[in-house]
Amino acid sequence: MAGGEIRNYTMNFGPQHPAAHGVLRLVLELDGEVVVRADPHVGLLHRATEKLAESKPYNQSIGYMDRLDYVSMMCNEHGYVRAIEKLMGIEAPIRAQYIRTMFDEITRILNHLMWIGSNALDLGAMAVFLYAFREREELMDCYEAVSGARMHATYYRPGGVYRDLPDRMPQYRESPWHKGKDLKRLNAWREGSMLDFLDAFTDDFPRRVDEYEELLTTNRIWKQRTVGIGVVSPEQALAWSMSGPMLRGSGIEWDLRKKQPYAAYADVDFDIPVGANGDCYDRYLVRVEEMRQSNRIIKQCVAWLRQNPGPVIVDNFKVAPPPRAEMKRDMEALIHHFKLFTEGYCVPAGEAYAAVEAPKGEFGVYLVSDGANKPFRLKVRAPGFPHLSSIDEIVKGHMLPDVVAMIGTYDIVFGEIDR
Repeated sequence: MAGGEIRNYTMNFGPQHPAAHGVLRLVLELDGEVVVRADPHVGLLHRATEKLAESKPYNQSIGYMDRLDYVSMMCNEHGYVRAIEKLMGIEAPIRAQYIRTMFDEITRILNHLMWIGSNALDLGAMAVFLYAFREREELMDCYEAVSGARMHATYYRPGGVYRDLPDRMPQYRESPWHKGKDLKRLNAWREGSMLDFLDAFTDDFPRRVDEYEELLTTNRIWKQRTVGIGVVSPEQALAWSMSGPMLRGSGIEWDLRKKQPYAAYADVDFDIPVGANGDCYDRYLVRVEEMRQSNRIIKQCVAWLRQNPGPVIVDNFKVAPPPRAEMKRDMEALIHHFKLFTEGYCVPAGEAYAAVEAPKGEFGVYLVSDGANKPFRLKVRAPGFPHLSSIDEIVKGHMLPDVVAMIGTYDIVFGEIDR
């Protein structure tokens, strides 16, 4: 206080722990408990992913994409391999396109389950987190079954996917935590192939989404924390280059899967949910409905994949490894294998941009090739970066606890922002 004048004060909001939304530090200027200004400080997690990718052969950077938005792993891979495929003029077989579509939607559900659980936790609702992770565990088993890794799969490859879907799902074994009847129940879906497992999961999942909605959608406290909070008008959403649920929550029906179809999206049936008011509550409703629509798409992909066997990667040893059986009897195939994973392959000179509708919005990769076996330039268009850029305009005039709700509704992961 100086001469009777009360001044605003600033406070650090974070840095938040990486186990939350990433290493975010907000410097807030407050008038009492009302936000006057919000200044996001980024760079605390900076890993130079784009520069690292420019120093390695193309096929050695697929794993970096998983680690950008580490809740939307295969969708990130999809954007990267599509950019390589554009430059090389190759196209994945139709079965691989359906597998990619199916796993993109599995990834969308995984992302939205993490979001609904962590956002509810941010706002004081603890039970939803445990409910959401129950279903996440089932779908993480699908990641593990096709790639051997539960998160950073490196499953998509230029020209297709690493391998076809397994004929058998991993099963729970007896342990101090799982015995007798409990073990039988846990393994009931796992007696057949992955497609059998996903059929059972998609039949059950709508009931699980109903449970999340029962906990939150009409919950008085939840609505008090989200209705009318963080309103983003359609004009603001476009001005800030928003995409995904942030854009659709404001009533703009834009989805790359419909507007610029890729993979098998032109051949599957689904709806684009949109909001009306552009507040945190609308964005919650959009994401819940997206989980239901993803479930529809997965079911259609499972039905198609059952009926249509075929190759899952191009028959071109310059970009795809030879089959193991062939390597055992053919020295030339073995040499192709070693050259592919050590030197990689040269991509024709040129530039390409490929984007996918990732769970958080438009994830794009801009590649420039000079004809070498590594990118001359790689630039990632991460959906979270423009969203975070808007935080000062959106939270101005809100109370301090509303900043928590707004960060949650952005669905921020700092791996892609501090790339």
